[in-house]
Amino acid sequence: MGLHQLSIETIKVVGFDPSLTAWGIAVGTFNIQGNTLSIESVKTVSPVTSKNKSTRVNSDDLERASQLAEAAVIAVRGAHAVFVEVPVGSQSARAMASYGICVGILGTMRSQGIPFFEVTATEVKMAATGKRTATKKEMISWATGKFPDVAWPRYKKHGELLLVESEVEHQADAIGAINAGLLCQPFKQLLQLWK
Repeated sequence: MGLHQLSIETIKVVGFDPSLTAWGIAVGTFNIQGNTLSIESVKTVSPVTSKNKSTRVNSDDLERASQLAEAAVIAVRGAHAVFVEVPVGSQSARAMASYGICVGILGTMRSQGIPFFEVTATEVKMAATGKRTATKKEMISWATGKFPDVAWPRYKKHGELLLVESEVEHQADAIGAINAGLLCQPFKQLLQLWK
C-alpha cells in the first residue's frame, strides 16, 4: 500500500510540560476526521530522591533525571505525535541546572528516534486561553473546564473535593502543549499525509 493510500482516523497524542521537580504528562487521542481532542489520562511525575543530607546534589539530580526520562519514554510508547512545551533558560544557577536536565532528557529522546513537536509557553497560553499572559489558575480553569471527565488529582477538605493545583498546573500545561501543537504548521503538514 502506498503512502497516499494510508488513512488514519484517530491518533495517540502526548503532551509534556517538562520540569525537574514536576513533569506534567497528558495522553489522549486526536480524531483527524472530526478534528477533536480527547484526553484519557494526566500525570505529574515528581521524582522521589534521597532525604539524606549527605547525598551530593549532582547524584540527586542524576536520580531525578533517570526517573523523569523513564516516565517520559513510557508515556510516548505508541504515540503518533508528541508535543512539548520546551523550557527556556533562567536567571538563577539552580533553574539553569533544571533547564539543562530537562533539555538533556528531551534531546536524548529525540536521539533515540522519538520525535516531538516543540511549542513555546506563549503558544500554549494563546491556544488555550487566547491570552499571552494567562496565569496558572487560568490554565487550570481552561483545562478542567474543557476536559471535565479527566481524573484530575483531588483532595478532600471540609467535605469538599478540591483540585491539587500543584499537580494540575503541570497537567494543564501538558494538555495545552497538545492543544498548541495541533495548531502548529509542522503538525498540520504531517496531518495532510495521514488524510
